[in-house]
Amino acid sequence: MKKILVFIDWFLPGYKAGGPITSVSNLVESLSDFFEFYIVTSDRDYLEEKPYEKIIANKWQFFDKNIKIIYLSPEKITVKTIKEIVSDSKFDYIYINGIYSLYFSILPVYFAKKNNKKTIIAARGMLSKHSFSRKSKKKHLFLTIAKKIGLYKNVIFHATNLQEKQSIKSIINFKSTVRIAPNLPSKVNEQDFVERSKQANELKLVSIARISTEKNTKFAIEQLKNIAKGRVVFDIYGSIYDKSYWHECKQIISKLPINIEVNYKGVAHKNQVKNIFGKYHFAFMPSKGENFGHSIFEAFSTGTPVITSKNTPWQNLDNKKVGWDIDLNGKQRFLQVINYCINMTQQEYNNLSKNAFKFAQNFIENSDLIEKSK
Repeated sequence: MKKILVFIDWFLPGYKAGGPITSVSNLVESLSDFFEFYIVTSDRDYLEEKPYEKIIANKWQFFDKNIKIIYLSPEKITVKTIKEIVSDSKFDYIYINGIYSLYFSILPVYFAKKNNKKTIIAARGMLSKHSFSRKSKKKHLFLTIAKKIGLYKNVIFHATNLQEKQSIKSIINFKSTVRIAPNLPSKVNEQDFVERSKQANELKLVSIARISTEKNTKFAIEQLKNIAKGRVVFDIYGSIYDKSYWHECKQIISKLPINIEVNYKGVAHKNQVKNIFGKYHFAFMPSKGENFGHSIFEAFSTGTPVITSKNTPWQNLDNKKVGWDIDLNGKQRFLQVINYCINMTQQEYNNLSKNAFKFAQNFIENSDLIEKSK
């Protein structure tokens, strides 16, 4: 059985880093019958100062069937540690998540090349156009240097769709080897479907995503300022990476009309996500771009239709009668859709909700995702 060394900044039981944790946890869980995984990660969650409770740091330990993990404490996240782990000869492949992390992306690639290790890099959307909306100059400078020193020469990139493949090739090198395997979603269970009451003139919206420019939190809030009729509640769950950005969001919230209520609910634990979606009518997440959009899929898997942008893999939602994907330049269309949802009756909503759940079921049942990932 092939042995795969995995590097990722944050992993379970962490959840605050969002999609990448879900992507990798679903991957190793689904493929652990075919490969042995050894995961290298940090001993604390995204933006947290305290380590996880009840874990042993700096020691390889069993995580699950054919999965071992080592949680590195801050003092152990060093060049020496990464070099020693990568140099271990028992690994057949190294699977690296992300691009810009010094200790969990850059150094593992560097030492993997030094040791002639077969290397796969999952860009996790970090080479997509929308990812350069933040720290653009630093990212471009790093990528320029990486290309000059041949950091990514002879590595394989893992893209989750054709658009990401094209982005990787244009930014790294048109000759780069890029293979496509869509992210593996969470399982869909019948008990996750939730029937909910929907009366005309009311609307409960939710966003479960990082509060950031990439996730377009401020844009989502802004779309509610022209809703003149109906009672709208919009609850936001997610970690706050940029406090100044969140301050801008709060300024907009303070000026919303009296019929609009926006609440920050903190960070949703991974185990709570489906339960939270089941309390709302629609997921409202007009992201600037998604590599996959685990939160969007989890919304569907609870029967929660989605209002999002056209910058995700989830397309033609209106035609599929499971929600709407709208061009971010079409603010009037967002207004029309939200007003339509406010006025939606119970029967109309039931049909949309059931369609969303069936859509999630069909996505799992009718795909060869595991074979592509293998």
